[in-house]
This record gives sequence, structure tokens and C-alpha cells, in this order.
Amino acid sequence: MTQTTHHTPDTARQADPFPVKGMDAVVFAVGNAKQAAHYYSTAFGMRLVAYSGPETGSRETASYVLENGSARFVFTSVVKPATTWGHFLAAHVAEHGDGVVDLAIEVPDARAAYEYAVGHGARSLAEPYELKDEHGTVVLAVIATYGQTRHTLVERTGYDGPYLPGFAAASPIVEPPARRTFQAIDHCVGNVELGHMNEWVGFYNKVMGFTNMKEFVGDDIATEYSALMSKVVADGTLKVKFPINEPAIAKKKSQIDEYLEFYGGAGVQHIALNSGDIVETVRTMRAAGVQFLDTPDSYYDTLGEWAGDTRVPVETLRELKILVDRDEDGYLLQIFTKPVQDRPTVFFEIIERHGSMGFGKGNFKALFEAIEREQDKRGNL
Repeated sequence: MTQTTHHTPDTARQADPFPVKGMDAVVFAVGNAKQAAHYYSTAFGMRLVAYSGPETGSRETASYVLENGSARFVFTSVVKPATTWGHFLAAHVAEHGDGVVDLAIEVPDARAAYEYAVGHGARSLAEPYELKDEHGTVVLAVIATYGQTRHTLVERTGYDGPYLPGFAAASPIVEPPARRTFQAIDHCVGNVELGHMNEWVGFYNKVMGFTNMKEFVGDDIATEYSALMSKVVADGTLKVKFPINEPAIAKKKSQIDEYLEFYGGAGVQHIALNSGDIVETVRTMRAAGVQFLDTPDSYYDTLGEWAGDTRVPVETLRELKILVDRDEDGYLLQIFTKPVQDRPTVFFEIIERHGSMGFGKGNFKALFEAIEREQDKRGNL
């Protein structure tokens, strides 16, 4: 069964109890932030714009801020843990490996957003506080979500610094090709334990006023060997979209089971990046060493018959292993990387949308079979 709810942005915005401006940043806790920043600069074409570390007065952590389009990643590692935050980050990396610790959301009023969230059941991790420097003032507050993941609520109205107070502007590690451009973070997918998907969907419904955008269960999202369930929540403007997955009982381990085992619990599974030109993006990422999931040639043999006209010829899609999905609103092109660290946990999706606001339902079987082939190689199926 698939259930879709469309929103009219103007109407949704008027009644939105938790207005958002969009994703502010995806923050990763990693073992070596300097090396992570170099990898994402060279492989993903991200541009280093800001840094915080011992040279800027941060004795405990080092953080590198990378951007491409409006997509922003922050990579943080511990230099020498001294506070609760430093010890938490060190423990996070030890338990989960490199992974997402924070899905930061930009809001017009951090204090109001925090009060609404906590008033509707969110667990507070930090009450609203201000950071100031010569560029202005930023207001931050933090709430907890699934696993050890958090949402920092960021109000940066009028702030013109490179990232946050305490960060210095930084020069790019490498100069990325202009054509490898991401427009934005499209969505961030969370994996939770069996029986907890509805709990966290309800959390976003209640705590942030997000509504259910899509639902995938049963045959929508199953193969011969494994299955999972997924629901997508989004804010009223569809700028922030969070699919939530849980495993389903099946013959063998699903990709969600594998993630939960190796990550050590619930967390962010993948980040989808919206590209204006998926062909050039994938070509340059492949040339830089990024590995993508393979798709059998047979997928493309009948693609032209059911996918209709797309801006990319079928033979180019076949060459690059890009998937296509079409719905009543248009079509999308998408491709998924293999995990970007040794643990089979976090990976990325590159997506180019042409009207469709879907998530590639028509590709689920092909995608999950490709993931199962990789699981089998690792001995985890």
C-alpha cells in the first residue's frame, strides 16, 4: 500500500506550528575530521568554507565545514576530550564508527521552535543559547531524536559569518569542478529498530508538526529474501523530508538489519543530495573514486517502454547505472553509493527531480537486490 499526502505550501505555511527554512547542516562525528574533509572535497566536490580547532581557540574538537550549493556538511572529531560533549563524541565514534550525529534544521525562531518541540514531548539536550561574534548573533537549541541523533535548531537571521561564531573562514582544500554541483540536501533517511517506525513518525508529527508524505509497506519494499517498511515525514513546505525505515520479518537480513547491527542501533542511514545534472555529477564522482551500486543491464532493456522520455538517453543511464522512476507528477533520476566507510552503514543518494516528489518506488526491488548482492559479498545477508 502506498499513501501520499500532497501539501499546498501557502496553506501549510499559514498553519505551520513549527516553521522551518530548511536543512542547516548534516553534522558527522568522525575519527579524523581533516581526512574526512579531504575525502568529501575530492570525491564529492564539496568546498571547505570554515574551520574550528585549536588554532581558533577550540581545544577539544576540530570541525571542518564543507558546502556545495546549499548542501552543508560538518565533520567533527575530538582532539582531546575534556567536557561531556567531547566525551560523547569520542564514545559516539567508538560505538558507531563515522556517522551522523546531528541533523541541524534552520528555523526563523529557535526559541519558539524549541518551546513548541519540548512542549509536545521532545527531550531537551540544550536550552536556547546565543553565540556572538563580529558577524552577528546565532541562536541555537538542541533536542533529541532516534538513537543518539540530535536536531540542533539554528536561527541565523542576519548572521553573515562563514558558519557559526567560533569558526574561521577557510580556503578550499582542493578546487572542485564547477559542474559537480549539488543544489541542496533532498532528504535524510533514518533507520530504527523493528516496531519503532511508527513511534518516530509520531514523534515528528507531534513534536514538529510534520505530516506523513508517503508510506511504503508490504510488496512495495520487499525482495525474495528481505523486506522493510518506510514512512516519510515532511514539513509543510517539503524543504525538510525524513524517511524513517524499520526492518520487516523475512527469510534473511535486510539492509536495515545489517545497518542496525554494525551501527549499533538507530541512526541516519543515508543522505540524498539533489543534483542539477546527475550525469556530470556521477561521472566526476566515479572519476574521483566514489563507488556506486551496480544495476544489471536487464533493467535498461525495457526502460524506454515504461519510463517514457527523459532528458538522459537510455544508453547513458545504462553506462552510469542511473535509475529512473516516474509517477503522476513527473520523473526522477537516482543512484546510490556504496557505504563510504568500512562499516556497512552510511551511504549517499544522488537524485535529480523533474516534477516527481517521490522516492523511487519503482526502483525499490532493483535497488534492494543490488544492496543484497553487496550484503552477500560481506557475508551479512
